[in-house]
Amino acid sequence: MDFKEILIAVGVVCLISLIVGVALGIAEKVFHVEVDEKEEKVREVLPGSNCGGCGYAGCDALAQAIASGKAPVSSCPVGGKPVAEKIAKIMGEELGEMTRKVAYVKCDGNSDKRTVDYNYIGIDSCTAASIMPGSSPYACKYGCLGFGSCARVCPEGAIRIIDKKAVVDESLCIACGKCVKNCPHQLIELVPAESHYRVQCFSHVKGKDVRDACTAGCIACGICQKVCEAGAITVVDNIAKIDYEKCTSCGKCAEKCPRKIIKKY
Repeated sequence: MDFKEILIAVGVVCLISLIVGVALGIAEKVFHVEVDEKEEKVREVLPGSNCGGCGYAGCDALAQAIASGKAPVSSCPVGGKPVAEKIAKIMGEELGEMTRKVAYVKCDGNSDKRTVDYNYIGIDSCTAASIMPGSSPYACKYGCLGFGSCARVCPEGAIRIIDKKAVVDESLCIACGKCVKNCPHQLIELVPAESHYRVQCFSHVKGKDVRDACTAGCIACGICQKVCEAGAITVVDNIAKIDYEKCTSCGKCAEKCPRKIIKKY
């Protein structure tokens, strides 16, 4: 290859580079999407954990939703009040009252209280155990499987398995919601940390079947609903449910519950 051929090759490369550069410049102008300045600022103060606890795909999606007014400034459970205050300032809004939430396991069925259907031998995973016959090796097909899938995904180490049941340390919980998503029995929910009374059962079967499966199950007798003067408890699909916004923490439901599955916290 002589010098002339080298010059031609260099020239061709430079020409191609120039064409590509011009094409990219045109494409940038044609397809350019303006990013809301508020969205960028909101994204900067979000913690970046991308946990999905807010209900959105990640922090980018949440920032966009907040900036467009589709989500409240207090949507990030991980950031809590400090982050919400910063976002409210960016958005020019008043923060208002915030309620801290924590993960809650709706089951009190430890090894002493529940009946075993069969011995599970397999992967140490709630998901794996849930696809076995009946969705659980225990007679109750709604309770905690106790293999720790929720504990393994908790970024704060707020969940431990004690006596084959998940237990949440509320002082460590940041309400990211990862445990909620990973529980195959949908047994974990986020509740107000200040809620004093909670139903510690999630079974939807009728009373007789509950008694056969676990000594700590709700039999849907309806006594709690009858004694609640605030109308905060209803029995739906064979399980008592508390409306925390209505609950006055009088304690009558826990006092009258014959199965003692409404617990004080």
